[in-house]
Amino acid sequence: MINKPVIGVAAAVIVVAAGTWYYLQSRHAALPRAPEAAQTPPPAEPPAEPGIQHPVPASQDSAAKAPLPALADSDAALSDALGQLVGAATVKDYLLPESIIRHLVVTIDNLPRQKVAVAKRPTSAVAGSFVANGDELHANLDAQNFARYQPMVAVIGKLDVQQLAAVYIRFYPLFQQAYQDLGYPNGYFNDRLVQVIDILLATPQPTGPIALVRPNVLYVFADPALESRPAGQKLLIQWDPTTRR
Repeated sequence: MINKPVIGVAAAVIVVAAGTWYYLQSRHAALPRAPEAAQTPPPAEPPAEPGIQHPVPASQDSAAKAPLPALADSDAALSDALGQLVGAATVKDYLLPESIIRHLVVTIDNLPRQKVAVAKRPTSAVAGSFVANGDELHANLDAQNFARYQPMVAVIGKLDVQQLAAVYIRFYPLFQQAYQDLGYPNGYFNDRLVQVIDILLATPQPTGPIALVRPNVLYVFADPALESRPAGQKLLIQWDPTTRR
């Protein structure tokens, strides 16, 4: 179903962007190097906890020396940290002020599924209404929809992902707690985030008009292969493909 605004996917993409930076840095660092002669091997690092595939490193941010607030009281601290990156007014414009981390975690966890919980979105609704060209049987996604997302895409495009990753790492214990509270007592949120990154990176980029049908109240993709895609991919398809390159 695609006639709803992007329900938090942009805020989730911000966290995904931070995770992607760390993810790519980790993968690059993990590439094997040719052995060098007369070099003392570095001391072995302690193994990650069993079952954790992508452990988050300890924060090197000087702000990390201060104790984190409780999860229920973390909205102001996270908003302030993000505001230092993009400006307090931008955070206020796009990010809903309550339960930010919990809503980010729920949204990110739902992106690979068929539906994303509207009530748990971490961002304000995108301005404007969904526009389709045609009728219930034969319609296309109108290019006017792409313009609705440009301001948010512009904000994301200007982010310093290294600094954003530092914020994510600093607040990671709260993301982990929210993920466990969601019903994954033995889960590791950063592993789930990496899964979501891989799924979003696999989003197809249609080259022609995107056909729609309207069997009920909501428009859906006419192509069953697109309609069966995960919710996160279907949301990204609504963005102009040039914004996702």
